[in-house]
Amino acid sequence: MEKSLGIFEKYLWIWVFLCMLIGVVFSVYIPGFSIWLDQWKIGNVSIPIGICLFLMMYPALLNFQMNEVRNLLKAPKPILLTLFSNWVVAPIIAAALAYYFLDGKNQLIVALILLGSSPCTAMVIVWGSMAKGNQEQNVITTSINTITIMFLYAPVVIFLTGVQGIVIDRYELFITVIIFIGFPMLAGLLSKKILIKNKGLDWFEYTYRRIVGKIAIVALLITLIVLFALNGEVLIAHPEEMLLVSVPLLIGFFLVVAFNIIVTRIFKLKYKEAIITVLIGSSSHFEIAIATAIALYGLGSQAALGTTMGLFWEVPIMLALVYLGKYFHRKGFWKD
Repeated sequence: MEKSLGIFEKYLWIWVFLCMLIGVVFSVYIPGFSIWLDQWKIGNVSIPIGICLFLMMYPALLNFQMNEVRNLLKAPKPILLTLFSNWVVAPIIAAALAYYFLDGKNQLIVALILLGSSPCTAMVIVWGSMAKGNQEQNVITTSINTITIMFLYAPVVIFLTGVQGIVIDRYELFITVIIFIGFPMLAGLLSKKILIKNKGLDWFEYTYRRIVGKIAIVALLITLIVLFALNGEVLIAHPEEMLLVSVPLLIGFFLVVAFNIIVTRIFKLKYKEAIITVLIGSSSHFEIAIATAIALYGLGSQAALGTTMGLFWEVPIMLALVYLGKYFHRKGFWKD
């Protein structure tokens, strides 16, 4: 899997940085591009970016398998630990760090809460495969996360922002969940059923999903270029804000990863289950966080840039965590 991942996906964080740089260059030397692009919108959602965000979400939701969710009762402990980390530990840590480090910068606080409250359903499949973890558990947990995002994401974000006295558009938040989770999920279920029936499971898994996966990454990179094209001048004038939001992000990653490593040791999980629990419990669904930030505050907002920094840091951290897990395994930290 690590070989098949390829240079493009394996070094995604480098491409993310380059797209951020391209976007800033566009904002300085071709300002008319972002202005023209921002005119194509419905409400606060840019039509081109809306299409890109759909293409980012759709491949992730092809992972959803209802029949795998029923397997929860066979081995509930690692999956329940992951859900506890995703929906209790990570959101609370994100909100607490945001309050401490970003007091008064409401959009950046919301960006951290959006990232901390969005459990991963996409790239973690890749990380789990690279770490040689239990992929059945991986599929089950990401499928459950897909369902829980539909019902828990908006209430958790509303609660955590409300505790800090930040008012957000609840209607826009729920609409975002329906558009960027509900619609791609429905499209994923229908297309999966039709394509497997007509083309077979092997073609769907090894041809179709790989193609749409590449499209999703390209859509993500295009979104980043536009984000930074619209915010380039602000970023150049105030680079300290991106550095400022990076501090609680990195501390939050460290704390959540440490919690998951310790708790998997306490509950005596075997390596294959423990590494998947750590990876999923420590990662975020940055696509829905970016989509929500854009819907709530617009394409050229601090919140949108803040969620983008979550993506920038998560990719190298998850790659490092894969190799850290392998190192712990060699040292006998978890059972075989």
